[in-house]
Amino acid sequence: MSWQTYVDEHLMCDIEGHQLAASAILGHDGSVWAQSATFPKLNPEDITGIMKDFDEPGFLAPTGMHLAGAKYMVIQGEAGAVIRGKKGSGGITIKKTGQALIFGIYEEPMTPGQCNLVVERMGDYLLDQGM
Repeated sequence: MSWQTYVDEHLMCDIEGHQLAASAILGHDGSVWAQSATFPKLNPEDITGIMKDFDEPGFLAPTGMHLAGAKYMVIQGEAGAVIRGKKGSGGITIKKTGQALIFGIYEEPMTPGQCNLVVERMGDYLLDQGM
């Protein structure tokens, strides 16, 4: 299965009539493995900050997480494994695996919990596959 298929069929899937606004699978270096058409182009500094927060949980909390110029308030996650952010009525979940970062960006009416479920389920699957 191609990485694009994971994005198209498993991240951009329908959850109770809703779906993510954008999603992507990136390498730890920021290289794009696959992404939805709506996923923003990230800056190298965006990835650097995210990776630093995974290594030093709480690093992004004081300044917020920036993605392609959008600022997200960092909210609770799982230290070293999941970063969650909120921006207006939407937000983001990022799950780190051994080799990849799984991104899910949502807007209402999708809920944060639905976004977390989709992104973290994909991340857990990739971890189980040694990725």
